[in-house]
Order: sequence, then C-alpha cells, then structure tokens
Amino acid sequence: MKPARTRMAPSPTGRFHLGSARTALFDYLLARKTGGQFILRLEDTDQKRFVPGSEEEIMQSLDWLGITPDESPVHGGPYGPYRQTERREIYHRHARILVEKGYAYPCFCTPERLEKSRQQQQAQKVDRVKYDGLCRAIPPDLAAKRIVSGEKHVIRFKMPQDGVTTARDHLRGDIVTENKHLDDYVLLKSDGLPTYHLAAMVDDHEMQITHVLRGSEWLSTFPLHVNIVRAFGWDEPVWIHLSVFLKPSGKGKMSKRESAQAIKDGYSIFITDMKDLGYTPEGVLNWIALMGWGVPEDDVMTLEQMIERFNIDSLTPSPAAINFQKLDHFNGTHIRLMTNEDLSARLKPYFVAAGLNVRDETLLKVTPLIRERLVTLDDCLAFARFFFEEVVKPNPEDLVANGLDAKQSAMIARKSYEILSGLSDIAHAVVEPPMRAYVDASGYTAGQVFGILRVAVTGQKVSPPLFESMEIIGREKVLSRLRYAIELLDGM
Repeated sequence: MKPARTRMAPSPTGRFHLGSARTALFDYLLARKTGGQFILRLEDTDQKRFVPGSEEEIMQSLDWLGITPDESPVHGGPYGPYRQTERREIYHRHARILVEKGYAYPCFCTPERLEKSRQQQQAQKVDRVKYDGLCRAIPPDLAAKRIVSGEKHVIRFKMPQDGVTTARDHLRGDIVTENKHLDDYVLLKSDGLPTYHLAAMVDDHEMQITHVLRGSEWLSTFPLHVNIVRAFGWDEPVWIHLSVFLKPSGKGKMSKRESAQAIKDGYSIFITDMKDLGYTPEGVLNWIALMGWGVPEDDVMTLEQMIERFNIDSLTPSPAAINFQKLDHFNGTHIRLMTNEDLSARLKPYFVAAGLNVRDETLLKVTPLIRERLVTLDDCLAFARFFFEEVVKPNPEDLVANGLDAKQSAMIARKSYEILSGLSDIAHAVVEPPMRAYVDASGYTAGQVFGILRVAVTGQKVSPPLFESMEIIGREKVLSRLRYAIELLDGM
C-alpha cells in the first residue's frame, strides 16, 4: 500500500471526546502502517460556535495519547496554513472556479425568504425540505452585475437533479442516492467564510489527503461531497465513515444526559477528563481502538502492536456501545504491563497533588505492592497514601477486631508493640515469624491480630501486604502509630 496521508479535522467548537480520539487514532495507525503522514487541520470557520481553549485541548489530548500529528497549526508543514480561517482566499478561488464551470451559482435569497419557503414546504408535507432553486435560474451575467453592485449573497452548489449519485464508502460499499432528493447546499457564506462542504473538499485535495476517515454523521451529505470533488475533476480519496458510538445501554447515541451520568459514576467521554481521572493513554487507546475495529474485543495491544496489525479492511460499520467497564479492564491491564520505574513516575504526581512528601526511593518500593490493585492511577492514594503520611489517624472503631471488645483489642495491640519494639530490624522476614508465633499461642485468629495491626499502622482496613508495608514505613513510624492506636483503644 502506498504511503497514506490522513487528516483529522475537528472544529474547535467544544471538548475533545472519544469519538474524535478514535478517528485520530485510526488516522495515525494508517499513516504509520504505510509510512505516510497524519495531519491535524482545524476547521474553524464556524466562528459563532467557537469555544476558547478548544484548540489547545485538541492539541493536548493528542499529545497525551501519544498520537501527535506530523503536520498541524503547531508543527507546521508543507501544505499550510492548517487553520481554515487562514485559507480564505483559497476557498474563494475554488468557489469562482465552480461558478465559472457552471457547477455553482450565487444565491441572493434573504433569510426571511428562505424561512418562508421552508414553512411552505413543511405545510405541503414534502418528503424533504430543501432550497427551492429560485436563484439557480438567474443568468450568470445578471448574477455577476448584482454581485458587483454589492448585493449580499452566498454561493450554492448546483446539484444534478436527474439520475443518481453513486458514492463509494470503503466499509459500506456503493451508496446510491436519487439526485432529485439532493439539496443545493451553501458552499460560501455571505461573510466570505466557506462551509465545511467546500472547505474540507478543497483542503483534502490541496493537502493531498489519500484517505478520509470521519464520523458516520457525514453520510447524509456524502453525495454532495462526492459531486464537489468530481466537479473539480479531482481523484477521490478513500472514504471511510466510521461506526457510530452508542450509549452504554446500547440503545441510541451517547447524549449529554448520559455524559453527565457517566461523570457522576467516575467516568467521562472527554479525553482530558480521562487523564485527570487516572486513566493511562495506553488503556484509553486500547479501549477506543476496539470499538469499530473488527478484532477480538479483549485484545490487549500497545500502540506499536496496533500499528503492526492495523488494516482498514478490518474496520466495521457496526455500531459500538460504550462500555466503561472495558475501559477499566484495559487500563488496569496496561498498568500491570508497565515497569516499576515507569509506573512510579506516573503515580508520583497524584501523591504530590495530595500534599504528600514523596521520596522516589520509597515510592519505587511501594509500587510493586499496589500495582495489582490499581485500576486507575489515582487509586494509588486509596491504597498507599499512608506510606507518605507522618501520622495516620484511624477510626477507633476500626481498631476493634471482629468478635472482640476494645479491651481485648488494646491487649493485642500492646503485645504487638512489645514484640516489634524488641526487634532491631522491622524487615518483613524478621517480623512475620514472631507475630505468627504470637497468633498461634494467643488463641486469637490471624485476622484479628493482623487486622488490628493493619489499621494501627496504615489507618485503613484494607492495605497492601502488611509486613512488607511495615518494612517500608520504618520501625520508628510503626511503633509510633501503634502507641497512638493503644491510646485510642484505651480511651474507648
């Protein structure tokens, strides 16, 4: 396969979500697999819906995911500018070409007239409401005079009215549409800015894009885009309309309501949120990749393995339900594939953000004890913050073992203190034998004795392996925490 030039072309009109991330990933994989280039182009002509900070979020999300584009507004490239608002003259030139060739025409209809026409068609209950073609019949020389006189206008594409348009989608095959149902869409707005329909087709040609991967929402205007490309006489790219994402229930597209519920449940469809929630780029990419890619849905793959295996023929148009439990599965799996050094480095910011003083040497010892329990990176606080706290303050009730009262539990805590304070070393290999011997001789269960010790030393009822944790905490802190626990029990 020849080197592919792919593009991701988002509008900076909102947050960067997993649908956009999947498109970018497939673009990136195809470019890398074929030795081509992946381009980021910002389609920012809809200035009314522009959201400040959206461009930055797009760039940051791609960088975090590890699928940085080769060409973009930031990275530059031989086919720039990569913002559509900076390419206005290019679109004007191409709109003029279409008008001169008879494939487009100026339309002088006012918004009021268009609205009246729309209402009339609705009242007549026509199958499809569309532009009625009034200005299509204006002679070109008369239209040119009206433009010179300063009359406000748009440029519309002159869609064929007879026959059919056959557009080929790589996943779905030929899509045949009767031309009588097609509309004369606006290509150039009255403010001089292009619509997506003109700008995207021109840019894809000018930037030598070979494969257009985009959302299935563009299928409705696919015949228009194919007709525009053919009007210019250009070679068509390979068109791939990706599968639609369904909400977790599998019924209907993901909506704002479901997104809000996901956030309440500790999930999000937005990439920067996923980062903040402790997800890893490896886990997110693996999860996204398998939605719409016809490979086993439990396949664990690194980005390098995805590149090796990727093939556009394996993509599927079947809708994909968002399954956040799968995200947890892949994220936890990729955490366990990391080296201790890599995982430690990724965990450290969460401890620091919690105001804890973290020594790298200590964290490197802690990491192997908690890695099997982590689903997200921020889980590290629940399992391991006690390693870095000067003092832990357990709930007094938690210090009372099952089946015992506070007095009996205090006695166990004292005996534990007596054993541990008599040892010069608190290494787990040194501590465990005498503590187990105490359990055997005392008549108490290991769960009772070690449960009291665990809460006293860690401040919580669930922790990494107890004796290994004590070794890392250190002798003085362990004894100090035990003394505090005894005081709490005596006060009950």
